[in-house]
Amino acid sequence: MEPVLFYGVPQGCSFGSIVALEWLGQPYRLCRIEMLEQPWDALYAKVNPLFKTPALLLEDGEALSESQAILQHLAARDLEAPLGFVQGSREFDRLNQMLAYLNTDFFAAFGPLWTLYDTQGMSGVEQTLLRRLGREEVAEGCAYLNGLLAEREWLLGDARSMADAYFVGIARWAEYHRLFDLKQEYPNLARHLARLRSDPAVQFAEAIERGEQPKGQGHFKGHVTLKELEPRLAAEALSV
Repeated sequence: MEPVLFYGVPQGCSFGSIVALEWLGQPYRLCRIEMLEQPWDALYAKVNPLFKTPALLLEDGEALSESQAILQHLAARDLEAPLGFVQGSREFDRLNQMLAYLNTDFFAAFGPLWTLYDTQGMSGVEQTLLRRLGREEVAEGCAYLNGLLAEREWLLGDARSMADAYFVGIARWAEYHRLFDLKQEYPNLARHLARLRSDPAVQFAEAIERGEQPKGQGHFKGHVTLKELEPRLAAEALSV
């Protein structure tokens, strides 16, 4: 079977991995994880014992987790695409650096806002504090990225990369949480986000999140459930 990407909804950072798979243009399947439905299916522990998305079940049954690792793995599948670079090259280091920034600093900046989103029973003072903290940290990240994009077509320069796929899945959170007017305060970032949202692969990922059945570029081979994957996961467990 083709590799299977486990993606989380709503608003999962795994969005970028769906975009990356469409850009890559190789057969794959998806498995939808409703993150708000607790507890998650215990079977998912065989995919990722940390119960987080994304995760990628490879053809040989091995599971790979963490967005940065997944995106670099996908990029290496076709270096002529090109969405990634040969390990050890200066370009690879720049991609790795950008992915690391997006996956740590920029991602973490939204942490207070997701805590506010997930937690019930907070006082008004606590809610105000979390929103202010989140807004300040996200603003710092947006300012940095806005500066980079002032003279670049894509995050790394003249060509798109896996960094842009991951970026669109995270940067959209600024709009989701209604933090500020991106066009007014961070026009270069807003321009890049709008450009990506007009991309067929991004529109495909948005439709997938909404629960629709888009065709994409024809490489998506459909959804599969955890239950359907159980024999494959059990076989991998026995081989370890």
